[in-house]
Amino acid sequence: MARSIDYGNLMHRAMRGLIQEVLTEVQKNGLPGAHHFFITFDTRHPDAKLADWLRERYPSEMTVVMQHWYDGLEATDEGFSITLNFGDAPEPLYIPYDAIQTFVDPSVEFGLRFETQDDEDDGESDEDEIEAEDTEDGAAPEKPAAGDVVSLDSFRK
Repeated sequence: MARSIDYGNLMHRAMRGLIQEVLTEVQKNGLPGAHHFFITFDTRHPDAKLADWLRERYPSEMTVVMQHWYDGLEATDEGFSITLNFGDAPEPLYIPYDAIQTFVDPSVEFGLRFETQDDEDDGESDEDEIEAEDTEDGAAPEKPAAGDVVSLDSFRK
């Protein structure tokens, strides 16, 4: 038996399970009402799948928007696949839940943030701008406000 309970990892697993449940529901029934998602993920994750040009443009992380147009959403136990529109070019993506850094639904001011030990050590943020222009009028969507983001730092030793 472990000498202590690893609450940080337990919370990460629970929060990723919540994302899986939400995406599974959206897969079955579509996005309800004004709900939409900003999902930031680590493009360096070994299981993340994205076009070479996207990986070159976003070498560390990328934020995608799931709102007006998306296709082929399939949530599995390990991650989800989806096709999003990047400047009128549909591109398939596969995002493992372990690669997700933030998941935000600004329509209800809900957000989750997954922080790693690496994030705390280097103190730098290499944030890329939102590029999946997924709005009806083609304008870039607004970046979500911090809102009610759950940070796991307070649970760490």
